[in-house]
Amino acid sequence: MSKRPGSEGGGLRAGALGTFDSVVMAVAGCGPAYTVAARIPALVLAVGVASPAVLLYCAIPMIGIALAFRHLGRLEVNAGATYTWVARALHPFLGFLSGWALVVATTVFLVSATLPAGTATLALIDPELAGRTALATAVGAGWFLLMATVVALGARISPHARTVLTGTQLGLLLLFAALALTKDRNAAGFSLSWFGFSHFDTSHTFVAGALIAGVSYWGWDVTSNLSEETRNSRRTFGLGGIVGVLVSLVVFVVFTIATNVLIGADAVRDNPAGFLSVLGEAIWPGWGGRLLVLAVTLSMIATLETTLLQATRTLFAMGRDRTVPAVFSRTHREWQTPWVATAAVALVALLLILVSATAGSGAQFVRDAVSGIGLHIAFYYALAGLSAVVVYRRVLFKSPGNLVFIGLWPLGGALFMLWIFARSVPELSASALAIGLGALALGLVPMVLSWFRGSSYYRPRPLDPEQAEAADGFYGGQGAEPAPAAARRRDEILTDF
Repeated sequence: MSKRPGSEGGGLRAGALGTFDSVVMAVAGCGPAYTVAARIPALVLAVGVASPAVLLYCAIPMIGIALAFRHLGRLEVNAGATYTWVARALHPFLGFLSGWALVVATTVFLVSATLPAGTATLALIDPELAGRTALATAVGAGWFLLMATVVALGARISPHARTVLTGTQLGLLLLFAALALTKDRNAAGFSLSWFGFSHFDTSHTFVAGALIAGVSYWGWDVTSNLSEETRNSRRTFGLGGIVGVLVSLVVFVVFTIATNVLIGADAVRDNPAGFLSVLGEAIWPGWGGRLLVLAVTLSMIATLETTLLQATRTLFAMGRDRTVPAVFSRTHREWQTPWVATAAVALVALLLILVSATAGSGAQFVRDAVSGIGLHIAFYYALAGLSAVVVYRRVLFKSPGNLVFIGLWPLGGALFMLWIFARSVPELSASALAIGLGALALGLVPMVLSWFRGSSYYRPRPLDPEQAEAADGFYGGQGAEPAPAAARRRDEILTDF
């Protein structure tokens, strides 16, 4: 790939990923098995048998956000994704804060996922070792460093490892889903009413479940940060994100149903950390618990890699625009990866891991920070949804499809994320709120500094879906149809998802 203006040492490796790689990446980014282990217990305890309804109705607006990413990515291929799109659609200050929110959220997530990865690995070897926090932290840090090395070596190496990890994880999950459907119930009989609203009451509210499920689908948008490294990215952009959300929805719903039917909320309440082993034992006595723990381990390892990719590519784009020090845009001449950004994120994450493992209040700090990153996720997803509506506002009423798939659905997703943001604020502890909003406010410092230094990022060109170069031939660019046919095709392709 040719060197972009402002990049240090060359650009990223173009064409390293294909459409299949993007789909695998999106599924791995969602981390279905890890999310089942980390989120489903809290969701079942919050809303009981109504958890499938919450997951379904929260997935609908998330697909709207994925559609927004799909259409924005066809106009601008950029490793910064929302950081760039929001700047060109809404305002550069909002764009910078979107990128900053993603970098903070991904870095904190890397810290929070390292200990569980180590614990799950030890549980496969000897369940008694899983309780040794120091050893689990060391093993998790080892996995993290391995994934950081894979990310630094380049996108051509990591897809093979990611495909194996994600494929094995999904294979195990599908196997257990099929076995769960054949088991006799132990706790409750399944009812289609679980997808309705009749089970919500004063103790099990939709809001309580939505605050948990709203960000459970996070991670699929890693594909947008790798668009510069993906072949034909304008034509295939966003497909992986939509598939990732749908696959995650199916996995989450099946396992919440299996949890309610086979072991019930009481078993989850008694052992929330190990409920997956209990569920696995109920589905497949003897081997079930260990195999599900294996799926979670593979999921966490793959998610460590995709999360690192999101953080480093966003930081690379920010360095290229000089909104953070330009050194972060430096790429390795042979690997063509942002090695400085990768090293920086890895170093900060390892430092936070060390603090959480050794300081008396470090673990609580990480827990509060993890609670706070939900605000960051909702923030930048909402801005992406709004950006799509603003950019395509002139073509929304050209067809019913445009209005639904580019207008109303992304707008609904954005409003849902803003609602999640607003409702989460009173639910968070004072320390979690201070960390969440404080980390976001901290981004004002580099933003103002780079603005005063005259970064061209703050003089953006508006995104225009009717520009000849906008979608690599879809809108009459190089190699496109003749002008009249291209004009008709332009209106049609807007709803092609």
